[in-house]
Amino acid sequence: MMNVNLIVVGKLKESYFREACAEYSKRLKAFCRLSVTELAESRLSDDPSEKEVKSALAAEGKAMKNFLSGKDCFNIALCIEGTRLSSEKLAEKIGSISVSGKSTLNFIIGSSFGIDNDIKKMCDLKLSMSEMTFPHMLARVMVLEQIYRAFQILNGGKYHK
Repeated sequence: MMNVNLIVVGKLKESYFREACAEYSKRLKAFCRLSVTELAESRLSDDPSEKEVKSALAAEGKAMKNFLSGKDCFNIALCIEGTRLSSEKLAEKIGSISVSGKSTLNFIIGSSFGIDNDIKKMCDLKLSMSEMTFPHMLARVMVLEQIYRAFQILNGGKYHK
């Protein structure tokens, strides 16, 4: 059974996001071992300078590095400049990763300012969810739903229509 890790910056504050994540986490137990690691979000001023943002991303990236090493890991950074995949193509990607000898799939979700460039360079895939802008905390729900959908597609489930 594949290990799927979400490495995220920040905590979910709204109960409706936590409940949605809990539901998809419960559904995913049939397909993988899911782990969610919440890393501390750097404190920034109300109008941070570019230097302040870069420093915050570097600090968050340093905390992320511990989770991304290992030859059995496939790391995916969720970032705006990443490749956009359909649900079917994401399912194919996850399927090919699972048969390639990689047993751990890491999805990295940065802060609302993104992910440090050094972390992006460590990743095997940069993935964009959309050209649209969504609330940062919704990203976790969307990623869990798409992972669940991918496993349903791979296993011939009826969830994906």
